[in-house]
Parts: sequence; C-alpha cells; structure tokens
Amino acid sequence: MSVIGHATEAAVASAAAGALCGAALPRRWRLVTSGICTAATGAAGLAAGTAALRGARWSAFLPGVLPPTGVHLAVDALSGLFMAVAGGVILPVAVYGIGYAAGHTGHGAASRTAQAVLPLFALTLLLVPAAASVCSFLLLWELMALTSLLLVLAGHRSGPPAARAAVRAAGLWYGVMTQLGFLLLLAGTALFAARAGGETFTALRDGAHHLPSAVRGTVFVLTAAAFAAKAGAVPLHPWLPRAHPEAPSHVSALMSTAMVNLGIYGLVRTGFDLLDGGPRWWWLGVLATGALSAAYGILQAAMASDLKRLLAYSTSENLGLALIGVGAAGLFADAGGGAPAALALAAALLHLVNHAAFKSLLFCAAGSVLRATGLRDLDRMGGLRSRMPVTAGFFALAALGAAALPPGNGFLGEWLLLQSLIHGLAVPGLVTALVLPPAVAVIALSAGLAAAVFVKALGVAFFARPRGRRAAEARESPPAVLAGMGLLAALCAALALVPGVLGDGLSAAVAATGLADGPPLTGGPLGVRLDRLATTLSPLWAACALTACLITAAALARILARRRRRGNARLWDCGGGAPTARMAYTATSFAEPLQRVFDRVLAPEQDVRVTAAPESAYLVERVRFRRRVPDRFEHRLYRPLLEAVTALGHASRRLATGSVHLYLGYGFCGLVALLLVLAARP
Repeated sequence: MSVIGHATEAAVASAAAGALCGAALPRRWRLVTSGICTAATGAAGLAAGTAALRGARWSAFLPGVLPPTGVHLAVDALSGLFMAVAGGVILPVAVYGIGYAAGHTGHGAASRTAQAVLPLFALTLLLVPAAASVCSFLLLWELMALTSLLLVLAGHRSGPPAARAAVRAAGLWYGVMTQLGFLLLLAGTALFAARAGGETFTALRDGAHHLPSAVRGTVFVLTAAAFAAKAGAVPLHPWLPRAHPEAPSHVSALMSTAMVNLGIYGLVRTGFDLLDGGPRWWWLGVLATGALSAAYGILQAAMASDLKRLLAYSTSENLGLALIGVGAAGLFADAGGGAPAALALAAALLHLVNHAAFKSLLFCAAGSVLRATGLRDLDRMGGLRSRMPVTAGFFALAALGAAALPPGNGFLGEWLLLQSLIHGLAVPGLVTALVLPPAVAVIALSAGLAAAVFVKALGVAFFARPRGRRAAEARESPPAVLAGMGLLAALCAALALVPGVLGDGLSAAVAATGLADGPPLTGGPLGVRLDRLATTLSPLWAACALTACLITAAALARILARRRRRGNARLWDCGGGAPTARMAYTATSFAEPLQRVFDRVLAPEQDVRVTAAPESAYLVERVRFRRRVPDRFEHRLYRPLLEAVTALGHASRRLATGSVHLYLGYGFCGLVALLLVLAARP
C-alpha cells in the first residue's frame, strides 16, 4: 500500500479514536484526547495530500461499507491539494481548540457532542476530495454537512436566551440551505450517472463525451449551484454570516477555510475533469457569480461591527475571487487558450491555499478575543493590544494577508490572478475582451475595500481605547491557544516568504483537471511562471520588507508611549487632556463614509424613536437612533420567499380535516396522476 493509503487509514483510525474519547471520557480528559486525535487526523491528511502532490497515486474499493455500490476512493494531485490544505489547517486548529474549549464554554465548545463530532468533521474534510464515485461523494458530502451542523448547534443550550435563539436560527438557516444544496447535487449527479451509464468517476469521464449538450448543461447548472452554495457565493450565502459567528471559533476556522474550499473543488472536479469543460456560458455564469460575491461580500464586511460576521463576509469575498479565476480558466479553455486557462486556475487554487492560512488565523484570533472578553462587537472593544499583545500580533499578521498587501501571503494569489486576467486579454474573442476588464476592476475594488475592512478591525479592536470593563480587564489566552495560532502564523509566513515551493504542486493539480497536457507553470507563451514570481518576491525581499514594517511599527509605538508618559494636559489642547473612548472612532463610524458611497447598493435602514417626558409631550426624555445595513439579498429575496412558504403552510392546514375518506381520495388522485404521467412517456 502507498503512503497515501497508510496516511488515509491513519486519519480514519485517529478520527474514530477521537470520537470515542470525546463521547466516553470525562470532561478533563476528553478535551485533550479528542484534540490530539483531531490533530493526528489533520497530520495524516497533510501527509497524504503532500504525497499526492509529489506524484503518488492511490485508489481503493470498499464493497462492504456502502452496499450495493460500495465506496470508491481515489487520490490524484487535485484531490491531494485540497487534502493537504485541509490537513494543514486541521492540525493547528485542533491544538488551538484544546485550549479554547478548556476555558470558554459560552458556545458549547467543551460539550460532549462537540468533542465527539469534531474529529469526524475533520475526517470528512479529508475524505470528500478522495471520493471517486457518485454514491461515495454524496455520502461523505452529507456526513460533512451533518457533522458541521451539529457543531454549529453546540451552543444552543448555553448562554443567555438571545444567544441561544441566535444559535438556533443559524442552525436552521444552515440546515435548510445545505439540504437544498444537497438536493441540487443529488439531482445533478443522479442525472449524470444515469445518462453516462455508471456512477464511478471513471465511467462519468467516459460517458460525458456522449451526452447531449442539454444534459451536460443541466448537470453543470445543478451541481454548480450546489457547490456555489457550499462556497458561500452570493446570492446563496445567507447561511454563512449566520452559522460561522455562532459556531465555536475553531469550528468557524475549519468551516470558513477547509469546508468552503470543497465547493470550489467540486466545481473544478465536475466542470473540468468529469465534464471535460463546456461552452462559454457556463464559465460566464461562474465568473459573474464570483464577481458579485467578491464585491458584495467585502461591502458587507466593511459595514459589519460583529468581528466574526465581518470575517464570514470576507470569506464570501475571497471565495468569489477564486470563482473569478475558475470562470476565467473556463473561458480561456473554451477559446483555445490552454496556457492562460492553466494560469488562471492555478491562481485560483493558490488563492485558496493562502486564504485557508490567513482566514483560519483570523478566526482563531477572534476566538481568542471572544474567550478573553466575551465580546464580538467591535464597538465595545478597544485597547486589546496592551492586554493581549500576542493575539494582536497574530491578528495583524493575518490581516496583512487578508488585505492582500505585501509581504502578506494573500498578496501573491491575488497578484497572480490579476496577471492571469490581464494576460488573458491576448486570448482571441469578443467575450473575453468585454468580460475581463470589469473582472479586473472588481478584484481591484475588493482589494481596496479589504484593506479598509481590516484596518477597521485591527484599529478599533486592538489600538483604540477600551470601551468597557470587559475589554479593559482582558487577559492573554493560555499557551495551547497561542501555540495553535503560532503554527498558523508560521504557515502564513512560510507561504509569504517561500511561495516557489508551491509551484510543482499547483502544476500537478492543474494538470490533473485536463486543462494542460504538461505542467502549466513551467513555461508557455505568456512568460508568467510561479518561480519567476517567487524570484520577484524573493525571501530576502520579503524578509527585508517585513523587518522594515516591524521596525516602523515599533518606532511609532515607542513615540506614542513617550508622549503618553509626558502627561495628559497640553498647552495646545486647552487643558482638555487625553481623548476618551467616546472621542475615538468606532467600527460603525469608521464605515460610515463607505456606507454613504455605496448607499444605493447597501440600502441602509434607520429608525428614530422619540420618547416624550411624562409631564408634557413637548418635552423630550430620550431620543433613540438606530441605523443598520441589512443583507439586501436576504431582505429582498429570501424574506418574501419565506413569507410565501409560511402562508402556503397555513393555507394547507385546510386540507387536513381529519376525514379518512378525504385522505383516501388524495391518495387515489395522486395514483391516477402518476399513472397518467407514466402512460404519457414514450
């Protein structure tokens, strides 16, 4: 058996042991043992994925696991990339989760259910890319959805009533959206397997060439919608900003990186590998969805004052950027541009790798703040840099990557994505000439807004003055939490300083999709290669830039500290003294200028309530002003739909009269209708 097979077996054994320990052991022991087993599962997945990226292959058939079809597993370079990314995130997040769950029970992170389900969830993140048949993929996909739903609902019995209600609402939204996506995926893959003559991926590849174009298009639309919903693409995203904030922070880190990445994996595997590409209208839809997700996601993140909700919308933005790369790759491939297509897909995959690193660190840092203060509202934070300096440093490092600024690791993927779109203008065709400039503009807009978003988050939460007792009395997190964040920070730094090590793996992953016969990043007419990019952003240059940034930040901090020690009163401030927390920007006030610019897009709502004094209606006792920016898609699309479904449910109660004769009539009419449909078929 190959290295991949042994590593996969080790991952399954570790996850099973972790689930048993989490379910059977007492609280003190289950946190450590379940966390260690989850970390071992991630390490095994990382080893299997790395071996696949280096050229190893593995397949297995388990006939007794899922009768009568059995379970088919196969790992190639594309599967290995997503397994390696998932394993590389699971390992440090599991270490972080040990310390997080030990001292923070507000989200049910230490409950028996959460500790038993977490290793199984980690295992599904590794096995979904390894599935090699329709039944195996659907089984593992549904297990991933079920385990993640249980983890989201971990805190539905803890905390105040409002918090418990929010967790239940998030679980309901997530459960409904993920099951609707599963139904679309089931319909698409079932149609594909029925018309291709087999349910293994090998049979699907062979049968895809003989399918009518209408069937291929239907399969792609159904499966792409399901995968886009899992990736949090707009307008199928409402579950994401609800579920991620309510889940335990280490679970949010896994959901917002490894899990949503599998939506992109499914789209790439189905669209490029199994269906062998398609017409341009497929990829125009993918590109348009990605552009909408990137722009709308970062706008909502800019307006959010809930730190974890801000990060959730940022996930929608980053997955939208990846969808732009996938859509551009499909367009270039349809126009005959093999090298530009391979480069665009490589840029999308590279961005997913970098996003997994910095976003998991951001969620873990947010969880560290939540554990120390019990707060997610940025408007109530402040002053955490001096109280939690290590967490602040980790958050700043991850924010640098999320803002796509050098030397952060997020810069590399977005820069390569821009380069692929710009060089893609050389691909002949009117469609590419019309579509690519707006796509470049969307990427530039999202990058600029992302910088503003994370300046807001970092400045308001860590560098402003404390706005409450909880923020003023915060303490740094325990060693296990810091160790997990330290591993993620090291991963971010490695991806930023030595990007060239990803070249061969990305080349193999792109080649596995069938876009190119050979390694697409080792040459080509465009002259844009990852190793040349690595030379441009050499480790020495990046290290010098990082050192300069650190020296500048330390000098500024020293200057500010000296000014603070000189005393509060100044001759030029009229004796007013140092500014208070009420004088500093809040997250809401920081975002207000951006809100005015995009007022028509965001459609903010405001409410003014004036309370008159008891003595006279002309005297005002209190004025309450409330302004919020709702999710416009949820407000305009989902709310009317939910109201219509609710009204239909109330109206359908009239059919349930309790009469047995009426129910028998319903059954008879249904049987007659079914027979008529069957008789009408040729």
